Amino acid sequence: MIEIEINSTPKSQQRHRHTKKGFVYDPSKLDKQDLLSQMLTKAPKTPYKKAISLYIRFCMPYVKKHYRTGKFSKELKQNPPISHIYKPDIDNLLKLVMDAGNKVFWKDDSQISRVQMEKIYDNSGSTIITIVEEDD
Repeated sequence: MIEIEINSTPKSQQRHRHTKKGFVYDPSKLDKQDLLSQMLTKAPKTPYKKAISLYIRFCMPYVKKHYRTGKFSKELKQNPPISHIYKPDIDNLLKLVMDAGNKVFWKDDSQISRVQMEKIYDNSGSTIITIVEEDD
């Protein structure tokens, strides 16, 4: 089991883009590299070969409307929301994590057989990932 905490606001996988000349590029390439560089300290020596379960918590930072005003502007309002129901979509957040882990944590993201994830508000943006290699 590997537990990873990434202390930055979660980013989502963007759709591939096409240039006028017909080339295709991945606009999320740098985001994947950045995410992987933060994950590498916990990487196994060789990628997992068995089925994998992912447990992910995407913690989105509170926005300005969740805070009080005036001299209490640094404090959250009473009963701020917990569930984050706005963009980015949770499936696109997951795609970025799964693509970044290819060939490092697992051979291919097709090995991932179970995913449990949530997208919530927190005081600071972070992503908490738990990777479990399943016994067959």
